[in-house]
Amino acid sequence: MVTWRPGETAVLTFARPDGSVGQQHPLRVLADDGRELLGWLPAGTPIVSSRLADGRRMRDAPLAERFTLPRVRTRDAWWTRSTLRLVDDAAWASVWWFFDAAGVFTDWYVNLEIPLGRDDRGPVRIDGVLDLVVGADRRWAWKDEDEADEAVRAGRLTAGQLRRLRAEGERYAALAEAGAFPFDGTWTDFRPEPAWPAPELPDDLLRGL
Repeated sequence: MVTWRPGETAVLTFARPDGSVGQQHPLRVLADDGRELLGWLPAGTPIVSSRLADGRRMRDAPLAERFTLPRVRTRDAWWTRSTLRLVDDAAWASVWWFFDAAGVFTDWYVNLEIPLGRDDRGPVRIDGVLDLVVGADRRWAWKDEDEADEAVRAGRLTAGQLRRLRAEGERYAALAEAGAFPFDGTWTDFRPEPAWPAPELPDDLLRGL
């Protein structure tokens, strides 16, 4: 069993169905029991991302091209809001708590994913494209339904996988409506220690980018 101690860095890897790596996010580990990992990713942290081979971000391409054009790995930085992430090896989703620049909790994000276990760096997942946004008032909405449908048409996901991802989203939506964990206020008052350094990706993951 691969586990990480508090303060260590685990790398959350988003793989593609063909086995190639899409994105890699370093997380400062807060807790890990071998199945559930809780980690912190502050805004501005360097990550490995991917772009279309012509230099555009995926969302800059027409919907019909987003899952068919070749992509390349690139250095990037985690965007404007910091996230606390709970990654359950058995769940088809990870839950993200978003915090604004002042450190105030804003909302939850259920990133629907296909779990692939762990490697020696951290959890490995396939991004499920479809996601769920849950506001601080626990009202929820689907995100990227059109992209998920296009991902199936392009062969990026199977119809069966999308059905399972949607069912997982519906399960989390029911938890949000009930005000049950993880939408019960747990960790919404989280504040990182001011002295914590940002998590870093290992040099070998950045080599050549």
